[in-house]
Amino acid sequence: MARWKALPAGLDPAVVEFVAELRRLKDTSGLSLRDLATGTGYSSSSWERYLGGRLLPPREAVESMATMVAADTTRLLARYERAGDAWRRDHLDDSGAGEEPERGQEEGASAAPGVLVVPVDPGEGPRAGAAVVGKGAGSRPRNLLRQLATVGLSAAAGAVIAVLVMEPGHSASAVAVPRTTATAAKPVPYTCHFVRKAGLWYAGNSATRTDHLQVDMWGPEVAELQCLLQHAGESPGGVDGNFGPLTESAVISAQKAFRLDVDGQVGPRTWAALRR
Repeated sequence: MARWKALPAGLDPAVVEFVAELRRLKDTSGLSLRDLATGTGYSSSSWERYLGGRLLPPREAVESMATMVAADTTRLLARYERAGDAWRRDHLDDSGAGEEPERGQEEGASAAPGVLVVPVDPGEGPRAGAAVVGKGAGSRPRNLLRQLATVGLSAAAGAVIAVLVMEPGHSASAVAVPRTTATAAKPVPYTCHFVRKAGLWYAGNSATRTDHLQVDMWGPEVAELQCLLQHAGESPGGVDGNFGPLTESAVISAQKAFRLDVDGQVGPRTWAALRR
C-alpha cells in the first residue's frame, strides 16, 4: 500500500473526502500511476496531481478509473460533484472574482490623513522566469509577492516615488507620500480577435509558439491559449488568463483530438496544433 503524502492545507472537507476515496481505490486495486495513465488516457503526472489533491481530475478520468477498479460509479461521481462545487467555490474566492474591493484599498479608508494609498491592478504582475518582470506566462502567486507598482509623483522639491507591494491574503502596505492626483490602472479584459498570418491563427493576446504553460500559471499567454482552445471547439470555461482545471481539461481534450501526448500541459507541439 502506498504511503501517501499529506494533502495540501486548507482543502475543503468534500475535496479531502473525494481524494481519499481515489487513493483508497488505487490502493485496493493495486494499480500503479502508469496503469491509471494507460487505462484512462490521462498521464501519470496528471494522476499524481489528482491523487495529491493539487488538482481535480476531469469527469471522464473519474469514470474511467471507476470502470477500471469496478467501483460504484454513481457513488464516486456524487462525491466528485460535491468536491467540484467546493473546489470551484474556493478557487473563485482565491481569485477574488465577484468580490468587492477591500475598504481602504479603493477608498483609502485606512489611510492616515494626507496619505494616498494606490490600489494595485490584480490583472498585472511579475511573470514566471524573471526576478521581477520578464517575458512569458506568470505563475499564480500564493507565497510570492503579488504585485510591484511604482507611481511617479511630481513635487517642487523633486520626484517622490511610492512603491506598493501586495501579498495574497494580506493587506496592502504603501509608502506614505503627500496626497496628489493619481489614477490607478484598470484591469484590461482579455478578448479574442482572430487573425490568420502565414497559415497560423493568432487571437491578439500573445504570438508565442513555444512558451510552456501548465496549471496555476496566468497571463496573456494563457488567455491566448484559451482563445485558441475555443477556436478549436474545446471550451476552457472562459478567457480569463488563468490556467485552471477547466483549461487543463480543454487542453487534454485537444491533445487527444490532435493525437498528441496527453499531459494537460502546453508546449511547442500543442501550440503548433492549435494555431494551424
